[in-house]
Amino acid sequence: MQEEVSKAQEALGAITASSESGGGMVKVTANGKGQIISVHLEREVIDPKEQEMLEDLVVAAANRALAKAKELADEKMSNVASSLLPNIPGLSLKK
Repeated sequence: MQEEVSKAQEALGAITASSESGGGMVKVTANGKGQIISVHLEREVIDPKEQEMLEDLVVAAANRALAKAKELADEKMSNVASSLLPNIPGLSLKK
């Protein structure tokens, strides 16, 4: 069972979710481990006079990407738990 959980946790690094803000001008990708793995900025949005706006767009896209990645990771771990629990005597998922 520990091996299955370890495999699932390793797989979280392979789960990715992307989000964008500013009409696609800022794109952020996160993994299932809660790490930002890439940020892409369109050239048009890189304006020194608009630094604060760009920072806000990056934060917004990053937070959405992290939320999506967490949702996917939670789903993956829930599926692993569901497959393991029926094999443990006395445990069930019934409410």
